[in-house]
Amino acid sequence: MAWIRLIAEASDSEAEALSDALLACGALSAGIEQNLKEGRPETELFGEPGEPPAALWPDCLVDALLPWSADPRSVMRDAAMLAGLPEVPAYQSDTLADQDWVCLTQRQFDPIPAAPGLWIVPTWHEPPDPGAINIRLDPGQAFGTGSHPTTRLCLQHLVQEAPAGQQILDYGCGSGILTIAARLLGAARAVGVDIDPAAVETAKANALHNGVTAAFSLPDDLEPEARFDGVVANILASPLIILAPLLLARLKPGGWIALSGILERQADRVIDAYRPGCTLSVAARAEGWVCLCGRKG
Repeated sequence: MAWIRLIAEASDSEAEALSDALLACGALSAGIEQNLKEGRPETELFGEPGEPPAALWPDCLVDALLPWSADPRSVMRDAAMLAGLPEVPAYQSDTLADQDWVCLTQRQFDPIPAAPGLWIVPTWHEPPDPGAINIRLDPGQAFGTGSHPTTRLCLQHLVQEAPAGQQILDYGCGSGILTIAARLLGAARAVGVDIDPAAVETAKANALHNGVTAAFSLPDDLEPEARFDGVVANILASPLIILAPLLLARLKPGGWIALSGILERQADRVIDAYRPGCTLSVAARAEGWVCLCGRKG
């Protein structure tokens, strides 16, 4: 079976409407990317998960996948009309041949050297360094496969902390990668918490696959009196600010905390939210993101 790939030019004010209209006109998928015409440099856009970035690129491409039976000309005409565009935008279409999509997807995920002596290895790969700590983790529906810089920043801090014998809380655990890493680094106990029940179940499965014993739960199921030697939270700046009293309350006196999911321009706001209970500072940076670390007084 084959498909038709359709790529249309659009301005930032037109792209979302055109993408939605193409889906309404029968496209199987539609996405927006930067139009890198005339050698324009690629620009990263950052937004909160579940929310679009503040603005799109001035020049965009809408990339849609159509069924083989579709007529690209008719689809574009109808979509432009539905999106309220004054005319059909410039576009091109070609045939996308059938492929082994499982193998194609797997080839996009290689082992990741996430921290010194620690790799994230998809299950279909052999570990590049058998002597390292190798976390076997497949891309899935929960956030945290080691590919995002904020996850790597947290993993690097865990390695630096060397949490052997400690009790660690991973708040907003996603796939469970930080909880699993803490146990593999010698933590006596590691607990992962997430508001998404699907993430909790995914994390449990990932821990089992790595031969790790760890506890995963929803926030309301966390033991009320539990206190930890270390807390790691890779979420986003806004929830981290709201959660400051809760996370500090879960930390033992003298315990350490590492926070990520924070853009560089957001660091001061998060640092202020954790005073006076903890003095945070920027421990590391990567691709516009920071990891803030400190100890409870």
